[in-house]
Amino acid sequence: MIAPHDRPPAVLAVATAVAGALVALVLGLLTFGVQATAHPDGVPLAVAVGADAPPRLRGIADRVANAGSAEVSWRVSTPDRTRDLLSRQEVYGVLELAPGSATVVLSGAVNPSGTQAAQQVLGAVAQGAGLQARVVVLDPASAAGRTAPLAASALLWIGGLVAGAAFTRLARRPDVPSRLVGIAAATALGVGVVAGLVALWDPALPLGWAVLGYLALVGAAFALVQGALLRLLGLRAMAVLAPLYLVAPAVAGQAPELLDPGYRVLLWSWTPFRFSTEGLRALFQGGAPDAAQLWVPAALAAVGLVALLLPRQEAQPDLADGVVDVGVDEADRLPGAQREHTA
Repeated sequence: MIAPHDRPPAVLAVATAVAGALVALVLGLLTFGVQATAHPDGVPLAVAVGADAPPRLRGIADRVANAGSAEVSWRVSTPDRTRDLLSRQEVYGVLELAPGSATVVLSGAVNPSGTQAAQQVLGAVAQGAGLQARVVVLDPASAAGRTAPLAASALLWIGGLVAGAAFTRLARRPDVPSRLVGIAAATALGVGVVAGLVALWDPALPLGWAVLGYLALVGAAFALVQGALLRLLGLRAMAVLAPLYLVAPAVAGQAPELLDPGYRVLLWSWTPFRFSTEGLRALFQGGAPDAAQLWVPAALAAVGLVALLLPRQEAQPDLADGVVDVGVDEADRLPGAQREHTA
C-alpha cells in the first residue's frame, strides 16, 4: 500500500485542494447557508380586539387573519387572551387594535429574531390600516439578556471541548476516573466563567441557584458527550465535535419559523444548543425551563456517562516525536552489539 507521503506531489496538491473545497462546502451549507436562506414561514402572530370593539376594528382584524399569507400564521382574540399566548410564546407578537390607535405588544422572553420579525410585520399591518402604532415590550431584555443564553451554551461547549481534547492528547494513560475528574473540573470552571461574564455584561441578570444549576447541567451534558466520543474515537472525534461549535449556534440563534424548512428539519430539530439556549432565556427572564429543556441535557449527560463507563481498552496516544518503543533498553541487547561481542 502506497503511503500518502510517497505519492507524487502534484497528486497530493490536488487531493488536499479537493479536501479543502469539500470542508468549505459543508461548512458553508451548514453555517452561512442558514442565514442566507432565512425567510418567514408561518411566523405566529396575533391580532387583539376587545369584545365591545366597533365593527370597523373587527373588520380590520378579520381581514388580517384571512389574508392567507404563508409567511405569517394569524390568531384573533381578545387582548387578555393574546397576551397570555405571548407569555407562553405561542405567538411572537400581538397587534392590539383600539379606536384611533394600535399597540404592538412584544416580549423579551421570545427569541430575539422572532421578536424582530414580529415587530416589522405588525408595524406594517398597523400602518396599512392607517393607525399609528406604539410599541410595548413585556418583560424587556437588555442586550446582554438577549445575547447571554446562546453565548453561554456556546462557551460551555467550547470550554469542555478544549479541555477534553487537550486531556486526550496529553494524558499517557487516559483512564475513566481521570476523565471524570477532568469533566467535573471543566464543568465547574466553565460555569464560573459564564457566570462571571454574565455578571460583567449585565449585573441585573439573575444568577441564583436555578440558573447556576441549569448551567452545570448543560455544561456536564456537553462535557460528558464530548468525553465519551473522545474516548471512543480519540482525536478523530474532533471532526464531529468541532464543526458543531460553528453549526449549532447559528441554527439555535434563529426562531424556527425563520429557518428554511430543510434546515429546520435537519439541524434545528435535534441540536441540543436550542434547548439549552431557550432554557437559559426563560431563567434569565424569571421563568423556568420547560420539560424538554430539562430532559434533553439530562439525557445527554446520562448517555455520555454510560458510554464513558462501558469497559473497553483505552487507546494509547501517539507519541509526539514519532519514536516507537521497541522494548530494548540496554545497548548490549541490540543486534549490532551482539555481533560485536560474538566477534
